[in-house]
Amino acid sequence: MTDAVVFDLDGVIVDSEPVWEEVRRAYVADRGGRWLPDTQRRLMGMSTGEWSTYLSAELGVDRTPEQVATEVVDEMARRYARGVPVIDGSVAVVRRLAGRWPLGLASSSPTRLIAAALEATGLTDAFRFSLSTEETARGKPAPDVYLAVAGRLGVDPARCVAVEDSSNGVRSAAAAGMRVVAVPHAGYPLDPDAERLAALVLPMVGELTDAAVEGI
Repeated sequence: MTDAVVFDLDGVIVDSEPVWEEVRRAYVADRGGRWLPDTQRRLMGMSTGEWSTYLSAELGVDRTPEQVATEVVDEMARRYARGVPVIDGSVAVVRRLAGRWPLGLASSSPTRLIAAALEATGLTDAFRFSLSTEETARGKPAPDVYLAVAGRLGVDPARCVAVEDSSNGVRSAAAAGMRVVAVPHAGYPLDPDAERLAALVLPMVGELTDAAVEGI
């Protein structure tokens, strides 16, 4: 039985992971740091405080975490102002499921980018509650943000279905006790352990039907 559906934002509704990677790669290079082979995979799901500290402390960027966060998010906001890359079919899926279940949003994006993305897609009113990992103690893969959203919705996490794209996102929702629909990005495939945690793996979010939600 499903009482609510909780969506991730980046990689599920908006195709922003490649934009995040491009912006952060350029930022690290411009400030004397070194991007590592596993950096993007590690960053996916981190909260703003976590990834800004990682860029500053681990990748050699000569800026404080606070400066890193402000400067990177400012650049992302500029990119969003030129157009938010919406994933085909995602808006229709959210609207359809919102007619059946209460929806929450559990995102690693900063609060102001969540607001910008939802406004651009016209989905602000589709979600009963949205939360950034900026406002939780730990980012994904910790379960904090999913537990918090379920709490705000007044729903047992075990009766929630989460929709995620990244390995850390799947781990986060599963650790919260939710059943997970994974819609991995072609450029960022799931790690084997994360794929095993997903109750359902779909090639695209447009294939997420009411029946699929009910069937897991």
